Amino acid sequence: MFYANISLNCFFISLLLFAVGAFGSLTFNRNDRLSNLFGNSLAIIASIFGIISSLSVLIFDSAFSYSINSSLPLLSLSFNIDRLSAFFIFIVSLIALVSSVYGIGYAKHYYKQYSLGALGFFYNIFILGMMLVVSSSNAMFFLIVWETMSLTSYFLVVFENREKNNIKAGSLYFIMTHIGTAFIMLAFFLLYQYTGSFDFGIIKNNIGNLPLFAKDAIFFLALIGFGTKAGIIPFHIWLPKAHPAAPSHVSALMSGVMIKTGIYMMIRIFMDIMPDAPIWWGVVVLIIGCVSSVLGVLYALTEHDIKKLLAYHSIENIGIILLGFGASLIFWSLDMKPLAITALIAALFHTLNHAVFKALLFLGAGSVISQTHTRNIENYGGLIKYMPQTAFFFLIGAMAISALPPFNGFFSEWMTFQSLFTGIRTLNTGVQWVFIFAAGSLALTGGLAAACFVKAFGATFLARPRSKEAKHAKESGISLRIGMATLAILCLIIGVFSGFIVKIILDVVHGLSIFNISNIPFSSNLCSFRFTDDFAFISVPFIFISLVLIVTLTFFAIHLLTKNRKVTIGRTWDCGSDLNGRMEITATGFSKSIIRIFQGILRPTKQNLIEYHGSGYFQKTNTVKMGIKDVYHTFFYYPIQEFFLKISGYIKKIQSGNTNVYVLYIFLILVALLLLIVI
Repeated sequence: MFYANISLNCFFISLLLFAVGAFGSLTFNRNDRLSNLFGNSLAIIASIFGIISSLSVLIFDSAFSYSINSSLPLLSLSFNIDRLSAFFIFIVSLIALVSSVYGIGYAKHYYKQYSLGALGFFYNIFILGMMLVVSSSNAMFFLIVWETMSLTSYFLVVFENREKNNIKAGSLYFIMTHIGTAFIMLAFFLLYQYTGSFDFGIIKNNIGNLPLFAKDAIFFLALIGFGTKAGIIPFHIWLPKAHPAAPSHVSALMSGVMIKTGIYMMIRIFMDIMPDAPIWWGVVVLIIGCVSSVLGVLYALTEHDIKKLLAYHSIENIGIILLGFGASLIFWSLDMKPLAITALIAALFHTLNHAVFKALLFLGAGSVISQTHTRNIENYGGLIKYMPQTAFFFLIGAMAISALPPFNGFFSEWMTFQSLFTGIRTLNTGVQWVFIFAAGSLALTGGLAAACFVKAFGATFLARPRSKEAKHAKESGISLRIGMATLAILCLIIGVFSGFIVKIILDVVHGLSIFNISNIPFSSNLCSFRFTDDFAFISVPFIFISLVLIVTLTFFAIHLLTKNRKVTIGRTWDCGSDLNGRMEITATGFSKSIIRIFQGILRPTKQNLIEYHGSGYFQKTNTVKMGIKDVYHTFFYYPIQEFFLKISGYIKKIQSGNTNVYVLYIFLILVALLLLIVI
């Protein structure tokens, strides 16, 4: 009870402080410096209380609930913080804490240009909305806070409203997020129709009243609704446009945390509220994970906008999370609960890891953008000389997202691999092929992700500067570096102590009623974990020591082999001209060969723009523009748009402008209603 009271009090203090930070920022709107400092400082303190509240639940199992009931569903507030909710509250609070520290320095370049009061208001309410989304246990209240989260994030996306592309990105995000919300509402109304309640607890207790067709309909509605927010393909089109448009510390929250609210609700509905999932649910989720992971990283490889590149990698990592989640659903439907636990742990572990390293990468990108004033990687180059600390932190994030040990991304992907391999060796032939396809997709995704971040880091920080802005760049401010350093250290700590993290996540999974079993197929300690049948084992100290030995032995081997050689340092041969940024491989050149391999999927385009001298025979300039065809707009969204335009055209003919015709319409509708009543 003591720890439950601490959790409850800290949770509500956190919510209160976010609200105070929001309205306080508006109060000091005329003073940019004070508004920025007040809004971010309150967000930092509120995030600390959120971390304390969530850790109390995770470590001491001090789950709590709180409700305010009313005869009107819209006025009923209901919170239920179990270990699953606490796990996501911890992620929200952690990334919000670091992003707010970063935001103190980053927002300075908005002084006297944009309203810092508005930024602080929407920023704090956005985090508050995410906290409430993962803690609400009433469908109507959930929809209110879901809409709050969506609307505030929209205003953050269009914050730099002088950029037309940001307005377009915000409009697309607004449309897509409300399409997703419409599907979510339909799912909740179906649940209400058969259970008579909007309360998640009551719905769970009466879920047996749902017929099979209703469960399947709710699955598809929830998958589309929450999948749109998570950014699964093909409902991802808003994500690569909206995330880059927002301020970088907001991008870190949107990409690292907000899209995970969709994952949270999928787990909550498919495994907690409706636990009897048929096997094909898991197969569908697993296939979506395969497609999203592979296509996400392929489209990231084609991008030269650094923030858009990172946004596509969020789609990739959502796909990896869905691989674990889909495998868990399949194992659960086949009554293989221990394996279902393992796969779900892998999904939740990667959810945490992605939040950390993706936030780090977005903050690193923001640091670069604040100095160079462009998101185009082709205009960077050589920044490691001018921004060495930012380069180091970005490199750690790149290694973590590329699943290189001993950083955190390696261990969650390793667990996902083991879950898929276990499915391959234990399931029958039909489902086995789906797991083989999933394991192959994950392997391909890992290789392409590493290639993509070789491109991103190399083209950004190595070689020579390719623009005047890059030549004059300076290291970012102290608050920006503190934010990046904190996340970089966490990438290493979570990796080294992955065994301990897995133990905590195991308790989170056990908190779900369907997984309240003790027989699990693996064991873990502080720095290692193994599958009990010796199918796989991993030891972080062994990996760490092996890496140190390899680097040390390589250094001494090179030293012994070259110690007697005379080294002469001279100028690089430059073909009789001065070396410059044009004499190096670009991001476009690096990714071109991979794009050609997958040209059947990516549909690359090439456009030559030739400018001639006055005579028309001699070329003055020859510019080549390369791009990727948007197959989703062409083959999915455009046909839907054309269909609705045609329907609208036919409906428009009804509006003739004749009053007598309108009276006839009213008469016919009244007759139809009377016939329905009689029947």
